[in-house]
Amino acid sequence: MEISENIEYKNKGKIYFASDFHLGVPDYERSLKREKLLVSWLDEIKEDASLIFLMGDVFDFWFEYKTVVPKGYVRLLGKLAELSDKGIQIHLFKGNHDIWAFNYLNKELNIQLHREPIITQFGSKMFYLAHGDGLGPGDEGYKFLKKVFEFKPNQFLFKWLHPDLGTRMGLYFSKKSRIANIARDGKPENNIPLEKEMLYIYSTDKLKEFPHINYFIFGHMHIPTQHPLTNNCELIVLGDWITNFSYAVFDGEKMQLKYYRQA
Repeated sequence: MEISENIEYKNKGKIYFASDFHLGVPDYERSLKREKLLVSWLDEIKEDASLIFLMGDVFDFWFEYKTVVPKGYVRLLGKLAELSDKGIQIHLFKGNHDIWAFNYLNKELNIQLHREPIITQFGSKMFYLAHGDGLGPGDEGYKFLKKVFEFKPNQFLFKWLHPDLGTRMGLYFSKKSRIANIARDGKPENNIPLEKEMLYIYSTDKLKEFPHINYFIFGHMHIPTQHPLTNNCELIVLGDWITNFSYAVFDGEKMQLKYYRQA
């Protein structure tokens, strides 16, 4: 269900969107290289950024115990803390790989966490924002699995595993995943016709319900896309930071899909 949310934006800076970094796969060395690129990009955009949206799957596996979080990622977390302390608002949509982020990132870094799609306005434009997993028709197997992962008693039971065991299990399955294979081989996913993509179908259906939306912005699909749905509305899929190193930026008037030059 969508949530209408007022997010402060004073038209004094740009809004950046990026998604699907999947830090942690396929191995430490290649993940670290991507993390350093991400930190470099964040360091560049801090000069004109007012808001930063990380649209999900920042980590390929993340689970917060009461007193323990996965080790690593200190460069990214330190940079996000710096930007947050500087007054840049940071919002993170929990994706299907970091669904078990609870309150650590909010408490330590003042990052606002989201899981459900939100509708919000920046300037004169209306935005529909979501990670994108489980939206649209089909994929019933994943939608069932999503309910299992989000079921609080299951999260409670997982917490009783020793952190070394629970994290090792999560990372083991991460390294066997489709995303890990893409990161290992350096090959982008195969495109299918956009009109058959679930997020395209979902957006066109939602546009009938919310005809005032100007931008639907998603992660999850990994294929950078900027496609008009009507004369006044565009679908933006942010791509990833595995093979594309893509992001979007809104300057208060228009949206652009870009690629990080150092990748």
